[in-house]
Amino acid sequence: MQQFLGAPSDARVRVAVDHREDEIFDDLFKGMGAEVDRRLLDVGDFLCSSRLVIERKTRADFEQSIIDGRLFSQLQNLVSNYERAVVVVEGVTDVERLSRNALLGAYAAIISDFGASLIFTKNKEGTAELVFHLAKHEQLSKKQPMRVYAKRRTFTPSQTARSIVESLPMVGPKSAKAILKHFGTVEALVKASERDIAAVPGIGKKKAKMIHAILTYEYSEEEDETAVY
Repeated sequence: MQQFLGAPSDARVRVAVDHREDEIFDDLFKGMGAEVDRRLLDVGDFLCSSRLVIERKTRADFEQSIIDGRLFSQLQNLVSNYERAVVVVEGVTDVERLSRNALLGAYAAIISDFGASLIFTKNKEGTAELVFHLAKHEQLSKKQPMRVYAKRRTFTPSQTARSIVESLPMVGPKSAKAILKHFGTVEALVKASERDIAAVPGIGKKKAKMIHAILTYEYSEEEDETAVY
């Protein structure tokens, strides 16, 4: 089901904010003259229009989401539901857990494989300012309406299999297709050795190691329930 929100009568900008986001954003947006619609969002952290969604990540969570593969499954949801997707990486960190090559590879996948925009901000104030101006451009300049419920797609079995593989670390749509073409099924991939995975064209040893580590990782309910921001 979709819900559209018309422009406010006084033509003010409206921003939909996921209820899990810091409430400081409400004050920041209102301080800029925007209306805030706080609710549970199916996809993303901020909505600027019916076509533009924003996923916000702190620098630490951005790196962790690359390591555990969440980033790429989230990106798949973003681009499947919205025409324009923006990933905002907020803040800085003194300790980088990923190499420069790994980070640049992730940047390339976000932009090239998923067609999303990648923007860095220093703090929450910078993020709020960016979101506000994107919403202003969408709603007042482009006259785009607001849709606060994601447009869910129905996937074929092959598309579902690809989405599962895309949730793995450093795997985008092109790599997922190559992996499934090589192994044939998700089951065969799960049973594959690290060496077998590395044999897939375009994967290599480093990606294979990360993929195999997740496929063989022992599930921890306690870890699963630990919030990462």
